Amino acid sequence: MSIKHRCGWCVGDDLYEAYHDQEWGVPVYDDDILFEFLILESFQAGLSWITVLRKRENFRKALDNFNYKKIANYKKEKIESLLQDAGIIRNKLKINATVTNAQAFIKIQEEFGSFSKYIWDFVDGKPIVNNLKHYKDAPANTPLSDTISKDLKKRGFKFVGTTVVYAHMQATGMVNDHEIGCFRYREV
Repeated sequence: MSIKHRCGWCVGDDLYEAYHDQEWGVPVYDDDILFEFLILESFQAGLSWITVLRKRENFRKALDNFNYKKIANYKKEKIESLLQDAGIIRNKLKINATVTNAQAFIKIQEEFGSFSKYIWDFVDGKPIVNNLKHYKDAPANTPLSDTISKDLKKRGFKFVGTTVVYAHMQATGMVNDHEIGCFRYREV
């Protein structure tokens, strides 16, 4: 029986390993999934990814399955109910930013045809493939994530600093930061 080598950051936690094996670093071109990751990454700001990942299903229920069209129209009552939901991260600024980001997301779709086209144009539609021996060698941000972050902020997005953007790029496969020894490195 051979043991699969995984990126070191996920080893030892079943949820983390499943996320790593099935989702992390896989190129995502679907607007619905890109929005979900963008929102989850924005909630991660200042926290660990596993904290957000463990609350993902609760976020899905609380945020209408990440339906950005519904979220863009959330009123004060809905926001107040989210602030009382112990299943999610109850940060008022991040919850309000989710509504703002949904509105900005829709504007980008209107301008570019899709959020996917907008975001993937930054990498000419193809993932950047890095050659990391160890996951700790991955940068927290890059000049490209700086550029994307500035552009998103200019378009009205909140909680999209350069580190959040780089994490989003990793999660959605815009950049392949799997360790070169990881079984997923060549697969994605």
